[in-house]
Amino acid sequence: MLNDFSNRTKIVRAAMELAESEGWNALSLNQIAERAGVSLADLRREFDSKSDILRVFQREVDGAVLEKMGAPDMTQPAKDRLLDAIMTRFEVMAPFRPGLRRIVKDLGARPGEAGQLLPSALAAQSWMMEAAGIPSTGPVGRMKVAGLTGVYGYVLRYWLEDESPGYEKTMALLDRKLTNGDRALSRVSAACGCVSKMLCRCAPDKKRNEEESAAPPPPPPSSASPDMNGASNGY
Repeated sequence: MLNDFSNRTKIVRAAMELAESEGWNALSLNQIAERAGVSLADLRREFDSKSDILRVFQREVDGAVLEKMGAPDMTQPAKDRLLDAIMTRFEVMAPFRPGLRRIVKDLGARPGEAGQLLPSALAAQSWMMEAAGIPSTGPVGRMKVAGLTGVYGYVLRYWLEDESPGYEKTMALLDRKLTNGDRALSRVSAACGCVSKMLCRCAPDKKRNEEESAAPPPPPPSSASPDMNGASNGY
């Protein structure tokens, strides 16, 4: 990943290297351009801001994970496939871990800037689900993406400090979190199913009421009509 010599790659690598030594919040675009060996104008042609550099880094990680994963093995449980995708993501990011550690720490003090990265964070986890052969679209898919993004953010912070061989402690934590998340999602899905059934049962009654409301009222009786018992009106 990020192994070509384009200005785009040089800028991303420079930003990640400087984040470790200089910190992310204090790091300027001029410093990044100087480390990358490009002009400030060249940097502007590639990126809008420092946050944009991080978004591109995330997309590069997404692509690298998808290449390494290949087609998902659908004979394996969905949770295991997802765990494999996320652990592959950590493997891909390992060379950049020192810079990421500082970036995560510094963004914790700047929620506004961190919030700008939320859409790309959601997109990244959507791709991880797709890499695992799990649909990420539709109401249930979007709910899964949101839940996975929260799980990933929590486990990411643990991984940044994990020194266990092969990140085995991170894997164990991720396994527990995914198991808990799957149980919670099952409960929510069951509740949604009950609500859906109730709405379906109510739908025909609602339709019948609408039809009855739309029917024209019966005509009023005429004053010249004879009385049904044979007596004339007015006597």
